[in-house]
Amino acid sequence: MRIAIVQTNPVFGKVEENVNSALALMEKVGADLFILPELFNTGYNFTGLEELTSLAEEVKGKTYSLIASFVKKKSCHVIYGFAEKADALYNSCVLLGPDGLVGLYRKVHLFYRENLFFARGNLGFPVFDLPSVKVGMMICFDWIYPESARTLALKGAQLIAHPSNLVMPHCPDSMLTRCLENRVFTATADRVGTEDRGGLSLSFIGKSEIISPRGKILVRMGMEETGVEIAEIDPAQATDKKVNEFNDLLKDRKPDLYF
Repeated sequence: MRIAIVQTNPVFGKVEENVNSALALMEKVGADLFILPELFNTGYNFTGLEELTSLAEEVKGKTYSLIASFVKKKSCHVIYGFAEKADALYNSCVLLGPDGLVGLYRKVHLFYRENLFFARGNLGFPVFDLPSVKVGMMICFDWIYPESARTLALKGAQLIAHPSNLVMPHCPDSMLTRCLENRVFTATADRVGTEDRGGLSLSFIGKSEIISPRGKILVRMGMEETGVEIAEIDPAQATDKKVNEFNDLLKDRKPDLYF
């Protein structure tokens, strides 16, 4: 199957402009699954709760409608990050297919000032069955907790989609380890650019990437470019957890000794 990562540079607060800009990039290529960054439609650097509330959407809001039209036309799936307005405000991502909503994930491990505005995710780490792959989702800072990727692997995920707004340099190389220790594909969709708002300046590192279960970088983008990159993957490669004839990464775990 063909996996596409979309690297964008959103203009803060310009939701429709940001969505249409991303869709224009996606229109140029064909893929089975497109993965967009965290908060790709709004931007990231919120100055306060009131501002976040004004930009947050219900799951089936404006962004959902715009992406759904693309999905139906292309007969594909799309994962995108957005600020979700529900019983609380969540940093979330949606998995959307030709027949509508497939899944929702709410970020568990909030980063830095996100803790001032967002509620912690309460849906756990679900895995969803698509026609060609079992996919799980995590968002940005979830990567630094090995339990996030391991939980998805234990639930059968062959691909971990990872919408991100990375500001620290460590994640792109660390994702090789997440793939090796779980024998899964990962697809990190990051953004580029700088947001200087409310006295806080954040610069985003790009380096969106797709990595194989053996830790091979199939695609890695630059630190400034926007665009779409594609990798052809065989999800079945993620079902073999054996390191050799005596060692199986998941079966050899000893949870009773870890705590």
